[in-house]
Amino acid sequence: MIDLHTHSIFSDGELVPAELVRRAESVGIKVIGITDHGDSSNIDFIVPRIARIAKELNDVLGNIKIIPGIELTHIPPQLIAYNANRARALGAKLIIVHGETIVEPVAPGTNNAALNADIDILAHPGLITEDEALKAKENNILLEISARKGHSLTNGHVARRAQKTGAQLIINTDAHGPGDLIDAEMAKKIIRGAGLPEEAFEIMQKNGSCFI
Repeated sequence: MIDLHTHSIFSDGELVPAELVRRAESVGIKVIGITDHGDSSNIDFIVPRIARIAKELNDVLGNIKIIPGIELTHIPPQLIAYNANRARALGAKLIIVHGETIVEPVAPGTNNAALNADIDILAHPGLITEDEALKAKENNILLEISARKGHSLTNGHVARRAQKTGAQLIINTDAHGPGDLIDAEMAKKIIRGAGLPEEAFEIMQKNGSCFI
């Protein structure tokens, strides 16, 4: 299984990166993105450290691949593109933007600004519009089906927008602790719960494989 959205102690996660990777490996995750929450205050702290530990672990581990990244979180929409470019220059191989989830006061316009920036995944995009989903398709940005409590409330809406527009999807855990990590069987159940056929799991895995 591929899981491209997780958090370590470098933001609000519970585990150091090495333990996060080991616990992910133990549930069958083959590719993990470590994407701690960042803004302009800490991108230069987080990204190089995650990139360094990712290289160290990738050099010695054979059953799991670590992708260093960042989740740009609650950044004013006008600053998203700038910070995405900064993160990329610092070594982030995976850039996620914290989308307009209905359970947090994310600034209106975040989804649209993110979809116009150099990012890879729009996480938990909430009540994403059809025009925004079309933009995701045009710009090859993956929309997230989330396993996380709260954010997952709009999975069905996101799935329907993607089906209508052809936008590509990815399922991620948004894990903050060991109990948030899931195996492939649970991922398939979440996908079915979003109103998608189970074979959508394999499509999402293929979508995520481009980061390997």
